[in-house]
Amino acid sequence: MQFWYSHSWITWLLCPFSLLFWLISTLRRALFRFHILKSYRAPVPVVVVGNLSVGGNGKTPAVIWLVEELRKCGLHVGVISRGYGSQAKTYPLLVTPASDPVQAGDEPVLIATRTQAPVCISPNRQQAIECLLQHAPCDVIISDDGLQHYKLQRDVEIVIMDAQRGLGNGFLLPAGPLRELPSRLQSVDFIITNGAENQYSDAVMLLKPQYAVNLVTKAQRPLNEFNHATAIAGIGNPPRFFAMLEQQGITLSETQAFQDHQAFTVSLFDKFDKNQPLFMTEKDAVKCLAFAQENWWYVPVTTEIQGNKTQQLIQKIAQKCGQKSK
Repeated sequence: MQFWYSHSWITWLLCPFSLLFWLISTLRRALFRFHILKSYRAPVPVVVVGNLSVGGNGKTPAVIWLVEELRKCGLHVGVISRGYGSQAKTYPLLVTPASDPVQAGDEPVLIATRTQAPVCISPNRQQAIECLLQHAPCDVIISDDGLQHYKLQRDVEIVIMDAQRGLGNGFLLPAGPLRELPSRLQSVDFIITNGAENQYSDAVMLLKPQYAVNLVTKAQRPLNEFNHATAIAGIGNPPRFFAMLEQQGITLSETQAFQDHQAFTVSLFDKFDKNQPLFMTEKDAVKCLAFAQENWWYVPVTTEIQGNKTQQLIQKIAQKCGQKSK
């Protein structure tokens, strides 16, 4: 919503509702802090990768990167997720690369595909952790999202922030994009800004595209071999994907932004030119494989985290795993 990034009359109109949101969320957090509401402590360390603002900050690439980095330390890593957008009949649900993204959710399937790590989804994160530990030995569990899910105790908190949009207008929902006040950043362990450095950065995340993959043939082609294309995106911040393609020298004749976690059907693609390549994100591609056409390509990205404190973060998590195992 555009007014989340300005101080328009809509912002001020919604301020009373933001105040109510703050009162409820603050009370809820206090009830957990003083143990009036019960929270769950997992038998292994839990790392929460979340955000303060809604929409498209880059959590999924960060989770994939973190899994890979912790594996380099010799750790067995599992991932849990709420599975937003999933339509599973029962939870918890173990997710594999072969899982139907309609049932398991696009992001969990993507994480399982890219990392081959054990992944489990459930709105009840305790159930997800218990299910995961029953089926896979895990030294540490990464929670994809859940910074505000205080029912789950955590050992490390990592916030992902879009560097360009930042904290928006600084207001809580619904007047602004924030789930918690900016002061919450003072209590987290690490802040990764996506795209550039800002005043909050402990590290900067850069998403680097190298090639495109055909959804039908699985052929790979360098992006600099494409001149004109159509692009669609059903992610939290579609303009970032379109800008990335244009930065590779691709002229986009048409773009279509869908809602995040869009449920794709073949009919949604009827209007696009079949005589030129159609690009999508890897997250969208997992939902389109069943009806893909030969001119459809997805663009995987490699995640690079830059910052002197990055290794300290990995060491901190590894040390907590050692402490828990004693």
